[in-house]
Amino acid sequence: MKPSEILIKPILTEKANAQQEKLRRYAFKVAKKSNKLEIKKAIETFYGVTVTSVNTVVAPAKNKTRYTKAGFIQGRKAGYKKAYVTVADGEEIDLYANI
Repeated sequence: MKPSEILIKPILTEKANAQQEKLRRYAFKVAKKSNKLEIKKAIETFYGVTVTSVNTVVAPAKNKTRYTKAGFIQGRKAGYKKAYVTVADGEEIDLYANI
């Protein structure tokens, strides 16, 4: 798989930003079929940093319902895989460079 197929997008939340500042840990939404070695290689080639560790989490799919004038609307929120990537000391990833 190419790095652009493995890395879907960075996760930019308050919790992720706090981890970036304190622990040099970055969160990414990644392809479900990718493994830790592929994620590590993709981050190193795409951003040019040294990765020390990769932790992955699979967020399960959820059923969502809401009540409207037309009645109940039911749907399903897709599951996805997250990767928490820790980079080496003194290195950082600039996620806002391409904006």
